[in-house]
Amino acid sequence: MKNPNDKLAEYLRRSGMTNGELARRIRSKALEWNQPHVMPDKTGIRRWLEGDTPRLPIPDILADVFSAHFGYRITTYDLGYGDSSRTNELLMYNASFAATVETVADLGRADVDRRAFLAAAPFAAVAGVGPSRDWLLSVLDQEPEPGPRVRLEDVTAVRNMFGEFQRMDIFQGGGSGRLSLAAYMNAHVYPLLRRTHTDTVRRALCEAAAEQTYLLGWMAYDNGENSTAQKYLIQSLRLAEESHNAALGAHVLAGMADQATLLGNPAEGRRLAQAGRAGLAKGSSNACMADLWCLEARALAKLGDKRSAARAVARSEASFEQVQPEREQEWALFIDPAYLHGEHANTFRDLGDAALTDVHARRSIEHAKRQKRARRGAMSQAALAVSHLQRNDLEAAHAAGVRTLSLSRQVKSSRCVDAVQDLQRRMKPFGTHRLVADFNERARQLVAAA
Repeated sequence: MKNPNDKLAEYLRRSGMTNGELARRIRSKALEWNQPHVMPDKTGIRRWLEGDTPRLPIPDILADVFSAHFGYRITTYDLGYGDSSRTNELLMYNASFAATVETVADLGRADVDRRAFLAAAPFAAVAGVGPSRDWLLSVLDQEPEPGPRVRLEDVTAVRNMFGEFQRMDIFQGGGSGRLSLAAYMNAHVYPLLRRTHTDTVRRALCEAAAEQTYLLGWMAYDNGENSTAQKYLIQSLRLAEESHNAALGAHVLAGMADQATLLGNPAEGRRLAQAGRAGLAKGSSNACMADLWCLEARALAKLGDKRSAARAVARSEASFEQVQPEREQEWALFIDPAYLHGEHANTFRDLGDAALTDVHARRSIEHAKRQKRARRGAMSQAALAVSHLQRNDLEAAHAAGVRTLSLSRQVKSSRCVDAVQDLQRRMKPFGTHRLVADFNERARQLVAAA
């Protein structure tokens, strides 16, 4: 026996719409979703109220209709249809802008509500193939438009908030403010995308929303929530396409490349970095180009290609020499000597080149210390410790490891914890040496808390 859908009935009652009016709005909304075959009538609405479940993607279109009517996000979950219909779409690069807005809004809502399906889903190694291809094809088809971008008050407010949350991530770690950012996006940013009426305004808002959505993904990644991070990054890439900002899209692909490489898929990481470079207009962001070469070097090191990795590091450094800070976008501010030398240190660490690891790690540590960037300092101290271990200098490695622990305690970052655990593994060949035992004892509390 079917159970009436009381949740759907309640939203229909509150809306004041008749069954026929709701059916008409669904048909109209379905055309925006490129779903012309969705043609319900008032009899179909009655059956859904009685407990029939409409076929996909009708529950999502229903949610879109009610969201537009009430002026705030209504999800399939709210209407009694659960989350399942959106799970796979969170990894899709949708051609429909309207569908993309609803997908990323659902992702943010699920993230804030800590829905189990987000945390339980695995990282999908090849999920970036289609999105990166579609973004690149779109960028190559776009023609640059003359004149400055429109700066509306709403967009300015979003950008100001982006700066605050980016600083929070840099100085406190990705686990420190991500849910606050997600709540802000759900309440203030994604609704703006729904109310945009002109292409100019939409592009400006999409650019700001893409920056914030990328930051959500990056913060989730830094907090060890890789499946959630991947979903945010893919949706950020789609929003970046809508903004016609090639550099921003390339920046998102850099984040996707970094994640793929560090999760054991360096070939995919390299391909994503190459796609970013192919779509990045020459000179549009030398900082982003430096980052993409840097991340390609990381992938090549994981693949064991020492010559190509060293060449990519050199290209990264050459690109960074051309950076003019006043011409870079705000999201590129983190691409600086502390970051790049830290990543180069990791590249040479993976290649087993202790001398160059030492050089780059120390440069990164120096810059990070001046900026009071504990997360970057911790990861570079860990790289320095590895360079000492590669030269069998346990005493120096222990000292750098202790500094890694001290800095890691100042931030909420799973990557710092991973660096500490990596040091523990690398110290195992030294057996029961007192310095190994001391480091493990000091690390136990940090690792346990994570």
